Amino acid sequence: MAGNTFGKLFRVTTAGVSHGPGYLCIVDGCPAGLELSVEDLLPDLRRRRPGQSKLTTQRDEADTPEIWSGVFEGKTDGTPIGILFRNADQRSGDYGDIKDKYRPGHADYTFDSKYGFRDYRGGGRSSARETVCRVAAGAVAKKLLAREGIRVLGYVTRVGNVAAEVSDPAAVTLDQVEANPVRCPVPEAARRMEELIDEVRKDRDSIGGVCELAAIGVPPGLGEPVFDKLKADLGKALLSLPAVLGFEYGAGFAVAGMRGSENNDVFVPAPASGGREPPEGIKTRGGHAPHSPAIRTETNRHGGMLGGISSGEPIVCRVAIKPTSSIPRAQRTVTRAGDPTEILVKGRHDPCLLPRFVPMGEAMIALVLVDHLLRARTARLS
Repeated sequence: MAGNTFGKLFRVTTAGVSHGPGYLCIVDGCPAGLELSVEDLLPDLRRRRPGQSKLTTQRDEADTPEIWSGVFEGKTDGTPIGILFRNADQRSGDYGDIKDKYRPGHADYTFDSKYGFRDYRGGGRSSARETVCRVAAGAVAKKLLAREGIRVLGYVTRVGNVAAEVSDPAAVTLDQVEANPVRCPVPEAARRMEELIDEVRKDRDSIGGVCELAAIGVPPGLGEPVFDKLKADLGKALLSLPAVLGFEYGAGFAVAGMRGSENNDVFVPAPASGGREPPEGIKTRGGHAPHSPAIRTETNRHGGMLGGISSGEPIVCRVAIKPTSSIPRAQRTVTRAGDPTEILVKGRHDPCLLPRFVPMGEAMIALVLVDHLLRARTARLS
């Protein structure tokens, strides 16, 4: 079975290629009664779209969605939501010279190995343009999560050797993230990141970095041991995005240098004024709230998940994004026949993927959380 569908109860299927007529997204399993319109999808789509600044690719796509089904009189009707995106600014001719050459860092060779041929126009199905569908589906998921008091926010914490220190992910706001084109909530670090990206762009090169993602207000009890642990599904969701080479949550790889006494988070009673009341709507069929509002942990090195189940603390994870593989300078490679040659990739590409990655990462977090929220409602009778 081809891997073009994500989720168990809240299922997202995407279709389309970068230089074809467009993309189609189908969201199946969305409960009926959610107010939904094109305007609800546009904010995150605009954050993902190309051409936002000199730091991103200059491909000019409006990415205006067309909702073809699943919405009636302004509300979801319980049937599959069909969303269409039409490509408008393809330049397939930019790829004619490389149709028989393998681009370093791309999926050209592996697609050829799997299928026996490939769509060489911008990477075809492996193009990051496919994420326009995920971001649209994620916007639907975010609306559902907002009803439960859950919000998801991503931001850039590193570009190359420039890092930003974010001490409290739960305190970061969307306004802080959107205050600069890099989407880093620390202004001084954002300025230095922007200078670095512009520097590598002028040098006809690219740069990688780190995106941190936080989900606030997630109740305890989400996750399905043993193979569908929440951390496992989040890892799969984020690693399924283009250019992601690393995933960690909580203290992450830093735990390799800790002792248990240093890493364990101590359980404590929640302050009387800070207890988490069950968000409205998070109920099982028996009406029982799936968590206790009276317990929390002093620290959050576990990243909001214990045993693959949410603990009620903020879920915090990070992903490492590689430098853009398409760079406008000559590189050594081989042809499909294995003959050594040289390649110069044309087209329009991001010198750094981080700014546009943020809404993509948020979308995948939201899709996982909605799916597990729906699944949690079947876990107990009372």
